Amino acid sequence: MTGAKASSSWEHLTWPEIGQRLESGQDAAILPVGATEQHGPHLGVGMDTALAERLALAVSASTGVPCLPALPYGCSIGHSHRWPGTLALNPKTLIDVIADIGRWFYKSGGRRLFLVNGHVGNRAPLRCALEVLRAECEDFKIAIFTTGDISDRVAAAFSQDAADWHANAAETALMMHLSPESVRFDRVQDADDPDRTNDCVFAHPVNRTSLNGVTGKPSTATSAMGEQLFAIMVDDLSEHIMKGLQEASPLEFPYN
Repeated sequence: MTGAKASSSWEHLTWPEIGQRLESGQDAAILPVGATEQHGPHLGVGMDTALAERLALAVSASTGVPCLPALPYGCSIGHSHRWPGTLALNPKTLIDVIADIGRWFYKSGGRRLFLVNGHVGNRAPLRCALEVLRAECEDFKIAIFTTGDISDRVAAAFSQDAADWHANAAETALMMHLSPESVRFDRVQDADDPDRTNDCVFAHPVNRTSLNGVTGKPSTATSAMGEQLFAIMVDDLSEHIMKGLQEASPLEFPYN
């Protein structure tokens, strides 16, 4: 991890402070994007947002890049209406929301935006928003990092008990460490449900692949496991962002 620096939550800065940062060339920010969706019988529905936000804030402290307010809603329509609690945006809505936030950040002087995505289902809409912003805004650099595959070693930890994981050992362990109040410890041992997607041709909604909204073995999770995994995630994402702060386009040509 890089040397610790003073973290900056965007909402705690004044407009003159933000302007001074941008004018001095500090033109980057981190945007956590989460979701509000079922996470089995043992985890709170805010799990994806909590992880994305806590990770973004920790990386902000490590890199000095300010953290924008987290977006707590995402594209969770694949979780169906079977389990109450999920509040989802349609893909087009999420594209528009991210594009609007990006446009305003760009107009303020921002030029590098790092999206920390806590929900796999957000990937496609976030990529579409990236395409829209990159085409509209000259020299606007945007990167997307999904919590479960920040690096090879993070991806290996997340998929250890299920390839199509959800509310599994990794996510449960992380919440045990970061947000124990959102974990129902008395239900963890009975929450395991296997991955039924290995031989599937189609991408099926979760209500047709899981009995309880879980895919994996949360019963194997521990707080110590979550602490160790979170430290790795902070280290690896900080490294990506520090590299991104120095990156220029391979070729400098105008878009038009």
